[in-house]
Amino acid sequence: MKPLKILQLTNKIPYPPADGGAIAVLSLSVGLADLGHRVTILAMNTLKHNCKIEEIPEEFTSKIKFVSVDVPAKISPLGLLQNFLFSDKPYTATRFIAPQFSNAIEHLLLDETFDVIQLEGLYLAPYIPLIRKHSKAIVAMRAHNVEHEIWERVKANTDSSLKRFYLQDLNRKLKKFEISFFDDYDMLLPITQRDGKQFRSLGYRHELYTLPTGIDAQRYISDQTNTEFPGIFHLGSLDWEPNIEGLRWFLSEVWPKVLSQNDRLKLHIAGRNASEKLKDFFSAQANVVFEGEVADANAYINSKSIMIVPLLSGSGMRIKVIEGMALTKAIVSTSVGCEGITAIDGKDMMIADKPELFAEKLLALAQDKKLCQSISVNARLYIEQTFDNHSIVSRLVQKYTDFIQQHSRKKPI
Repeated sequence: MKPLKILQLTNKIPYPPADGGAIAVLSLSVGLADLGHRVTILAMNTLKHNCKIEEIPEEFTSKIKFVSVDVPAKISPLGLLQNFLFSDKPYTATRFIAPQFSNAIEHLLLDETFDVIQLEGLYLAPYIPLIRKHSKAIVAMRAHNVEHEIWERVKANTDSSLKRFYLQDLNRKLKKFEISFFDDYDMLLPITQRDGKQFRSLGYRHELYTLPTGIDAQRYISDQTNTEFPGIFHLGSLDWEPNIEGLRWFLSEVWPKVLSQNDRLKLHIAGRNASEKLKDFFSAQANVVFEGEVADANAYINSKSIMIVPLLSGSGMRIKVIEGMALTKAIVSTSVGCEGITAIDGKDMMIADKPELFAEKLLALAQDKKLCQSISVNARLYIEQTFDNHSIVSRLVQKYTDFIQQHSRKKPI
């Protein structure tokens, strides 16, 4: 099979791989490079996710060509208000439309020819006309989420009438924005089959291929030497609205029920970018230890036994669940938290949506070490069998190759 030249466009540098989006981009890039394909990542370097290329370890830069462009993508109250009043495009998207990134795309495409240009998320879609002008490559959209659905779910779980009003407007704009690009993709790559069905129901009619995030399970070494039991924990970005919403629900509705049965249990919460308001909320809760950002996520996960994923909104796939299972953690998740993961409830993980049932399943694991170990071992086996990165990336390359060959035959002589 001929090696492909692949350009990935992303609205943040996928390093460090500390969140699901960065992990999804980097694992695919490394997998492609390991198979002998030439990979370039053109990334926005934003204020929120600022990183210098020279900070990226050689294990990645030796395989992948990284190009960064400074795009502030700053969130401002004035910008948000102006967008709300005068724009029909979502503010979450307009922040990433930048002339300097357009210039970088144009210069790169004038210098190099690519077989595939893969957009890592909806917010890169406005650059498609420019890409078409300078390249004949396949344009594939990797949909990490059904974007408007995230905010639709957040709205449904919001009590504030003012916030609901704003989210309703954002959701309307996002849905229209998302659908408007359906005819511009050669291929749509949803993370989960469920998201693929959602895109079909919204009117997408072209090539669609489900591309879950794969991991190299051999890089996830389970170390039980200093593992705390029951060691209940949550790990995730604490500036992402669905994580905040889920933790507030868990601490208000589930955790008191758990403590009423066992008041010796503690919940450890780790993650970056927690606001002072959120920290105050954590400190007001009984038996909660807030640990902030951790230096080594895998080491932190290894130090605990039971991961909670109390998501009520969001879309796509939660990579931290995949990583937790790979590191032999017993996981209690809502149905939303484990979307795209076909693990069996009670065998590979615990799944519960009602506060009472979530508390019951968490207590079952926390009070039965043998059950906890059985679930965690099954979790690791499930990941090895289902999310092997080499297999996932190989199938994507075959899909791209078949698409290129099929469409080259259709070209007039």
